[in-house]
Amino acid sequence: MKTLLCVLLTLTLALPARTQTENSLHRLPPPDTTGGKPLMQSLKERKTQREFSSRPLPEQVLSNLLWAADGINRPDGRRTAPSARNWQEIEIYVALESGLFLYEPSHHALRMLLPDDIRNATGNQDFVRTAPVNLIYVADLAKAGPQNNADNILFVGADCGFIAENVYLFCASEGLATVVRGMVNRTDLAKALKLRADQKILLSQTIGFPR
Repeated sequence: MKTLLCVLLTLTLALPARTQTENSLHRLPPPDTTGGKPLMQSLKERKTQREFSSRPLPEQVLSNLLWAADGINRPDGRRTAPSARNWQEIEIYVALESGLFLYEPSHHALRMLLPDDIRNATGNQDFVRTAPVNLIYVADLAKAGPQNNADNILFVGADCGFIAENVYLFCASEGLATVVRGMVNRTDLAKALKLRADQKILLSQTIGFPR
């Protein structure tokens, strides 16, 4: 019975709070880089959608999604998304029904930060409460050079945009719905994420099966 339960949890991406503790590391399955639609078809089908099923993403799909967003794709640790001077300053927080996680590309894993469902805090739109995945893009400005440099601020915004577009193209390739959002109460969400003063929320992005 326990074996069957573990299999079902893996298939439905239920990283259960009762078996996870804060700061525990959940390793994702290796990304499957062999599938998906051709690039030109994905570009043609890329679009914003705001209606989501509450159906959870399978864990393999979440693994592929996060790797596509900003995973490591070379032996030297560089990523699928470019970043200015290879700062790699954009962190991806993952809000699921089972808790709040931080994606760690070096381990291709999710680190649990909170065992609480904070999806409601990730945006002002109603659908964020029930969509299975909300990503929060946070810039660690300590990695991005002098903060009073106007060019650096532009570079950080561009780096976040590269990741969000990777997610858009992945969703188009996999038949998923997604929308990137700026309507976020950044003050309240930063408190929920327990961010430092030099960590800034840029955007959120919702992903799920279309309804």
